[in-house]
Amino acid sequence: MEDENTLAVLICGAGAAGLTLAIDLARRGVPFRLIEKIDQAFPGSRGKGIQPRTQEVFEDLGIIDRVVAAGGTYPRMREYWGDGTHTERDIAERDDPTPAEPYHIALMIPQFLTEELMRERLAEFGHRVEFGYELVDFEQDEQSVTARLIGPAGEEFVQCRYLIGADGGRSFVRDALGVDFPGKTLGVRAMVADANLIGLDREVWHQFNNGSMERMLSVCPLAGTDLFQIQAVIPLEGEVDLTQEGIVGMIRERTGRNDVKVRLVSWASAYSMNARLADRYRSGRVLLVGDAAHIHPPTGGQGLNTSVQDAYNLGWKLAAVLDGAPDRLLDSYESERRPVAEAMLGLAAGLLDAAKRGEMRRGRELRQLGIGYTESPLTLNRSGRMSPLLAGDRAPDAPLRGAAGCFRRLFDLFTGSHWTLVGFEAERDITSGRKGLHIHRVGPGCELQDMAGHFRNAYGLLPGEWVLVRPDGYVAAIVSPDETSMLQTFFSEVGLTETDRLRH
Repeated sequence: MEDENTLAVLICGAGAAGLTLAIDLARRGVPFRLIEKIDQAFPGSRGKGIQPRTQEVFEDLGIIDRVVAAGGTYPRMREYWGDGTHTERDIAERDDPTPAEPYHIALMIPQFLTEELMRERLAEFGHRVEFGYELVDFEQDEQSVTARLIGPAGEEFVQCRYLIGADGGRSFVRDALGVDFPGKTLGVRAMVADANLIGLDREVWHQFNNGSMERMLSVCPLAGTDLFQIQAVIPLEGEVDLTQEGIVGMIRERTGRNDVKVRLVSWASAYSMNARLADRYRSGRVLLVGDAAHIHPPTGGQGLNTSVQDAYNLGWKLAAVLDGAPDRLLDSYESERRPVAEAMLGLAAGLLDAAKRGEMRRGRELRQLGIGYTESPLTLNRSGRMSPLLAGDRAPDAPLRGAAGCFRRLFDLFTGSHWTLVGFEAERDITSGRKGLHIHRVGPGCELQDMAGHFRNAYGLLPGEWVLVRPDGYVAAIVSPDETSMLQTFFSEVGLTETDRLRH
């Protein structure tokens, strides 16, 4: 039996990854603490793009409408040329939403607003970030991790079942574990600042000297604020003046304009671009998420999104193991998420090279809707199955109508901390009720009707087949009624314990 004084999870770092994990654990009733070394919330806009897949995650976590209301869409890019002319273009493809993909374009919202909304959501579950607490040491054994913290009241020792390093690119947790962080410095140093300024309108994203990295200057209106985000490449060596006067001088020198006036700089930072990936994401009872596991150039707006989805992948697995599922379930976190980060690093680095040539274009691959885990040990794929969808793929949305006449979305069935088993024109359930499993049927005479065939088209199910969807919205299995035994074994591996038969 576990010591009742042992905390389930200690999360070190309260950025987007740490907050996502905290919200997910909170809604599952998992005891945790979320600590952050700095004394107050991060004030900057560093990650300002929320990709469609992350929007789906935010819907499940209960904050998507708040995020949309607080932010906005990306404006068109206005590129200024040396002859005094300018042209405008969309920075990304603008497709219409579909029944399977309700979120189709990136949202813009500065990181400080995103994290503020996440802290508000966390408070609704009765939790808060503990600012001013620094992890300075930890030791682990087979049962727990003992962490030494320095906080406002001095030294404190915390014993926890699992420690999560969500403490950024310079992660103390990663370094203390001795986990290698190989990669490369990309030979680009940049500045980013949030500023209130006049002289440029807020209808477009202003881009000067495109194709000349040494003189590039980007000024983007930050949706949901009266600020602009200023970005520029700076020399690899030496000090850079990020004061109000210094930034005004940089704008004047790179644009040749004297009418752009900076009235306030609320946050500014200089950084060198790197692409690095941790050799491993887990060492015993300690796991890495977000920038602690991978860092990359900001091109393409992938970083915050990848970090959120790391935590979303890990949250349900941690909860399941803490509730009795086999500990090896946590190994699937690295096997699923590390290849995603590796691909993301290559994508971001490629976009940086394109930006150096003035050719960067944001396509569908940035939306992260195509990310999947088809090679994961948590998939049950039948050999020879011909289908538009396989186990490991993202589970699409679809419009449905309830037997009582109300409109429903398939995503409505997925929302929450549970697994979902959906049968298509199925005559009976193929499993007894299990804690954490919701069971539904779609088709004539069932509780839900498939509107215009969107469910069948998206999932490619034959009558009588069932699809099992994980808590993080990925397909775990597609089975026929005579393959029940496959599911029973799988359920025990992921912590779905048998209980009296329940219908949902």
